[in-house]
Amino acid sequence: TGERSNNFLIKILLQRFLVDNPVSVLTQEMSKQFLQSKNEGDKYKVRNPNNPLEQMKEDYSYIMEQKKRTKERLIELKRQCLEKEERFQSIAGLSTMKTNLEYLKHEMAWAVVNEIEKQLNAIRDNIKIGEDRAARLDRKMEEQQVRLNEAEKKYKDIQDKLEKISQETNARAPECMALKTDVTAKKRTYNEAEVLYNRSLNEYRALMKDDEQLCKRIEELKKSTDQSLEPERLERQKKISWLKERVKALQDQESSINQEIEQFQQAIEKDKEERVRIKREELDVKHTLSYNQRQLKELKDSKTDRLKRFGPHVPALLEAIDDAYRRGRFTCKPIGPLGACIHLRDPELALAIESCLKGLLQAYCCHNHADERVLQALMEKFYSRGTSRPQIIVSEFRNEMYDVRHRAAYHPDFPTVLTALEIDNAVVANSLIDMRSIETVLLIKSNSVARAVMQSQKPPKNCREAFTADGDQVFAGRYYSSENTRPKFLSKDVDSEISDLENEVENKKAQILNLQQHLSTLEKDIKRNEEFLRRRQIHYRELKVKITESISEIRELENIEEHQSVDIATLEDEAQENKIKMKMVEKNMEQQKENMEHLKNLKIEAENKYDAIKQKINQLSDLAEPLKDELNLADSEVDNQKRGKRHYEEKQKEHLDTLNKKKRELDMKEKELEEKMSQARQICPERIEVKKSASILDKEINRLRQKIQAEHASHGDREEIMRLYQEARETYLDLDNKVRTLKRFIKLLEEIMTHRYKTYQQFRRCLTLRCKLYFDNLLSQRAYCGKMNFDHKNETLSISVQPGEGNRAAFNDMRALSGGERSFSTVCFILSLWSIAESPFRCLDEFDVYMDMVNRRIAMDMILKMADSQRFRQFILLTPQSMSSLPSSKLIRILRMSDPERGQTTLPFRPVTHEEEEDRS
Repeated sequence: TGERSNNFLIKILLQRFLVDNPVSVLTQEMSKQFLQSKNEGDKYKVRNPNNPLEQMKEDYSYIMEQKKRTKERLIELKRQCLEKEERFQSIAGLSTMKTNLEYLKHEMAWAVVNEIEKQLNAIRDNIKIGEDRAARLDRKMEEQQVRLNEAEKKYKDIQDKLEKISQETNARAPECMALKTDVTAKKRTYNEAEVLYNRSLNEYRALMKDDEQLCKRIEELKKSTDQSLEPERLERQKKISWLKERVKALQDQESSINQEIEQFQQAIEKDKEERVRIKREELDVKHTLSYNQRQLKELKDSKTDRLKRFGPHVPALLEAIDDAYRRGRFTCKPIGPLGACIHLRDPELALAIESCLKGLLQAYCCHNHADERVLQALMEKFYSRGTSRPQIIVSEFRNEMYDVRHRAAYHPDFPTVLTALEIDNAVVANSLIDMRSIETVLLIKSNSVARAVMQSQKPPKNCREAFTADGDQVFAGRYYSSENTRPKFLSKDVDSEISDLENEVENKKAQILNLQQHLSTLEKDIKRNEEFLRRRQIHYRELKVKITESISEIRELENIEEHQSVDIATLEDEAQENKIKMKMVEKNMEQQKENMEHLKNLKIEAENKYDAIKQKINQLSDLAEPLKDELNLADSEVDNQKRGKRHYEEKQKEHLDTLNKKKRELDMKEKELEEKMSQARQICPERIEVKKSASILDKEINRLRQKIQAEHASHGDREEIMRLYQEARETYLDLDNKVRTLKRFIKLLEEIMTHRYKTYQQFRRCLTLRCKLYFDNLLSQRAYCGKMNFDHKNETLSISVQPGEGNRAAFNDMRALSGGERSFSTVCFILSLWSIAESPFRCLDEFDVYMDMVNRRIAMDMILKMADSQRFRQFILLTPQSMSSLPSSKLIRILRMSDPERGQTTLPFRPVTHEEEEDRS
């Protein structure tokens, strides 16, 4: 409770005396343990901090600290000012950024206008290009129309020629028939005239014989009128009978030989027809053999190079195309042959697809007519004039295949040519669609099923035709068989094809050999039959002569049987008449001969006319055959040109739709341009030249806005930042001016402080010496010896006390002192410190508790003596001892406190109010 009461009293004193100087208080317990327990540093620090030396030290430290703080503050203010300046610069940059943002907005407005103008120019350019292309398409349409007209004209010309030939053939047919009839009639007339002539000739001969016989008879009658004639008559009758039998036998033999002649003629005619057929068949087989041998050679070559299937010159031609393309002669590299660019999904349909595509498998595609001319020039190096060249299809290359779903044929069981092929190149697919409409052609393996699908019922939608696995072409009302038996270009099993072709070549060779042997046999048979016919004809003529002679002889013999009693005169008359008849018959013969010659000439002329017209008809038939082929080709060309025209019409329609769409887009863009220009003039009245695009400006605007927002977020309000910057700048400039002044002052101060520090050190030595002298002097009043050692560098203080004249060995042992000695030594130490301290208050609490009466009295006298010598200071002494022994003096005031109540834990003190303070005062 004593320590608590002391602390309370100190608080009361501090409330009553409002001073700036601190008070050093040494409590009872501290004074008790001070000399023996406190270390030298604590002893050094226990000195009164308000002595002049300490005050100088503190002043010096304060000045140096203030100097340091001022520099640090100046640095801090400079840093703050720089920060404010940076923020101000940022604000200035922000203002620049806002200005830039506005300028960017202006640029953006006109950049949008520029882009729309560029779009407009691009659209106008596209429209111009589109119009140029439309004009080109028109020209192409016209060219296509011209080609179509030419093809149709060619077709019509060929058709007209065929029609003319047909009409001429038909016109000549009646004439031919008439001439044939005329020839037959004239032959018949000639034969009849010949028969009449022969008859007249026979009659003349008979008349001559009759005349000879009459003359002979007359002579005989004249010589022997009386001679008997009976045996001669019997002999004549017998001879007549024999002659008649002979005539009959000869006539039978004539009939038999005539039949043999007809048989030989028929056999010869049949053999000749067979010979013509065999020769034609041999020619066809030789042609097929030559074709198969060429195909076999191409297949063998294609084993090492597949392109040789399409022709022996194709690899070299493709190399020339590649070389020309590398040299830049082609706009786009031609594609071909088309057959090399397609692959079959089903190998069994190879012949059907070849029959459908035909020459297109060897065709080439060009991007434009300039490329076509270059390709034609290259082909001239590999294909001689007069030989067939691959077809060249001119069509603009596209990267996408046509969408043909709306016009393609569809059947759930059978594919179209388009779906049966794997085509990697869109240009190839588009060309085949344009040229052959492969999306509308079905492939049906079975011939009967193909007929059923296409002819027995309505064909599938969009289906124009179908092809079978044998290559036959089936229309809704027509059916054409294929001439080919195997695929040439698209077969995959080359070895099997080669083996089959080799077998077929051998078969054809054997067939040719058999035909040649058969032909040789026929030639021999014809020659043998002609020889037999000639012999039979000679024999027949001989028989004719014999029969005529026999008949004449019979007539002569029959004439001899006339009555022998006829008068010679009568016979002479008869002979005369016979001569007249002979003259008439001779004259008639001459007329008949002339008529026969005339009829022969007419017959020969009719035969020549008939042969001429028949030859003409045959020539017309021969002319009609190639014309029919040309007509088929012209029909195919017309179909191709029509498809080409439809293709260009579709492209033109599509292009015109696109062009109209672009024109509408141009109108919309022009309206948009007017709106954007109006907006741009509202934003920025004067037009600005902008080099950046709107997208780049938009990115810069967004980036600048984000930066401005970030600057706003990081720096705050611009006015506040400018105000703070101005304040900081003014403060900094003010302090900078002060610092410049202070620097000069600090420089002077440093000189003064250096001098003061030297003085301070000298003053500290003096105070230390003064304290030591006081301590020795105070101890000497009780005959004590003591020693104080100050170490100012390490701020330590060592104290040693020796009471009386005791053992010097215990001089430094402070624990050997008694309580009173220690209290006395402490009082001496405190009083010596007071001698160098500047504190206005000196206070000791229970300083004399452990002293005996002698020491207490000495200590009290020393304190009172010091107090008397320092009347400008106040000394407060707290002690439980009675101070009644002190002399009465106006300088000494004794306050005695009442005894505390027993059991009391707290003192009845309360804070003094302002009114009480005024009442007390």
